[in-house]
Amino acid sequence: MDQTKRDRNLGDAVGANGTTGGQTLTRRQFVKGGLLATVAAATAPAVLVRGEEAVGDLGPIPKVVLGKTGEKVSILGLGTACLGHKNNNNPEVEELVGVFSEAIDRGVTYIDTARIYGRAEEALGEVLRTRRDKVFLVSKVWANTADEARRSLEDTLKQLGIDSVDLLHLHSAGDKDIDRVLGAGGSWEQLLKFKKEGKTRFIGLTGHSRPANFVRVIEESGTVDAMMIAMNFVDYHVYGFEEKVLPVARKQNVGVMAMKVFGGIKGSFRNYRLKVPNPSQMESTYHADAVRYAKSLEGVTGMVIGVHTAKQLRANIRLVRDTKKLTDVELAGLRKKGERLASEWGPRFGPVA
Repeated sequence: MDQTKRDRNLGDAVGANGTTGGQTLTRRQFVKGGLLATVAAATAPAVLVRGEEAVGDLGPIPKVVLGKTGEKVSILGLGTACLGHKNNNNPEVEELVGVFSEAIDRGVTYIDTARIYGRAEEALGEVLRTRRDKVFLVSKVWANTADEARRSLEDTLKQLGIDSVDLLHLHSAGDKDIDRVLGAGGSWEQLLKFKKEGKTRFIGLTGHSRPANFVRVIEESGTVDAMMIAMNFVDYHVYGFEEKVLPVARKQNVGVMAMKVFGGIKGSFRNYRLKVPNPSQMESTYHADAVRYAKSLEGVTGMVIGVHTAKQLRANIRLVRDTKKLTDVELAGLRKKGERLASEWGPRFGPVA
């Protein structure tokens, strides 16, 4: 994004007349002053204060090696879609900057974003100006063909103001034409080129549906470094990535992060853009068990969870830090509960096969 457009968008976050607190500011002054001050405040090492809530150190977030990448990443990753889509794709950028910066301060190193996540890239770009070395940065391309993949990553890198990412996924592989993806001129061919060119260090897959597509890419390409796939104790009975994909990933030492740990946003993707944040598909009383479930999956490094607020971020950090893995008996009992919920949730992310 050029500087003029960036200034216009950020200026709109303050007000159409460019004012804040009774003082008139140009958009460029706002960017250089207000927003960068927000970054500085959010990244200051100390007790963090939000309104009347003062929150100290929540304790370290464990790090684990992400499969064949060899990289140690925090077992809690931050998904940026919820905040990026907030208020019908028009959230206050400084709010996003604050949450993203706090996540990094608290030890979240794995940050996941994408071109289609509203204003997430715009805000994350501001944070990365001074925090790039603190982040294992993950992005995605929604593409069947090489041309689509190339245009998508070019837009992402420009928006983020960087030259490369750490991990680049083929987004939503369950929705893709795998014959085209793996064929000549397909998107996977382009991801391999990106890796060779240094625009990404690693390549992988994300998705929520059609587990067989993931098995095909892993086995036929032999070049998948990592994945982010939808897994929770309810969707185990709907999509079953745990039994259909995880064994194949483990065999090739593919790094795996779980997503939709709480089932995603209630009502699925169409509700991302609501002005009032929608609750998770899963009742909050199950959240601790859901985190324990993800931690108990063999071959899974960690989990990526999106948030609408800093308060939710802190709650997730506490859960990931404080909960233990399930015993075999507990795992079986939790999956039994999930079986009852699965009929209500259904295949809301798309076809199973």
